[in-house]
Amino acid sequence: MFLPAISELEPIARAAGDAILAIYRQPFVVEYKQDESPLTAADQGAHEVIVQALARLTPDIPVLSEESDAETMQARLGWSRYWLVDPLDGTKEFVSRNGEFTVNIALIDHGRPVWGLVYAPVLDKLWYGGKGMGAWCVADGKHKAIQTRPHEAGQVWRVVGSRNHLSQATLDYLAPLGEVELVSMGSSLKFCIIAEGGAELYPRLAPTCEWDTAAAQAVLEGAGGSVTQLDGSALAYNKPDILNPWFVARA
Repeated sequence: MFLPAISELEPIARAAGDAILAIYRQPFVVEYKQDESPLTAADQGAHEVIVQALARLTPDIPVLSEESDAETMQARLGWSRYWLVDPLDGTKEFVSRNGEFTVNIALIDHGRPVWGLVYAPVLDKLWYGGKGMGAWCVADGKHKAIQTRPHEAGQVWRVVGSRNHLSQATLDYLAPLGEVELVSMGSSLKFCIIAEGGAELYPRLAPTCEWDTAAAQAVLEGAGGSVTQLDGSALAYNKPDILNPWFVARA
């Protein structure tokens, strides 16, 4: 499988992060999409940076972004391999200025996220990897291999959850586990915490879209973890409905 080098892809994510930070560090106006999630100029700016850069780097691989137009959203149903991008995952975290938002870039091949990159501009940390390829975290210019730490019997489960979407269904799902240590985190950073060994479980029993999960799923799988639907089946991509079913990410 052809995949550009990380040295070619990392600068794209960082450039998108710079576009976001240029606005994040100034007063900004919040707009709203039809689903009432916040939208800022940073979203569009990062989208343009990534889509244009990927088009230059891999002109034969199409790009689907959360900010893509309706025509692209329809055309992607005929694609077998494409880049799937969330230029600003965690818009609510951006608006609340807690720094827990990310740039997500994934390569989808026949309905599976085979490689992904997650970049947190405020934290200046980047994660990348794919199933069978390994996973790495980049901090202070150093690339460090990362690996999950599965739950050990008798230990308290470390469960990562969203600051904004911890639903009653999630609480009910966790109840049989007994005492849990809850790690609250926004955006796709939840997957990255598990990939680094900082938690063992992330049940998502609330709405997400494919671009919210693809890149971080690839990183987690590269680190030895898994992401499945509640029945244990694989999370599929490029479905007619871009919404994900409920899922569980595990170390």
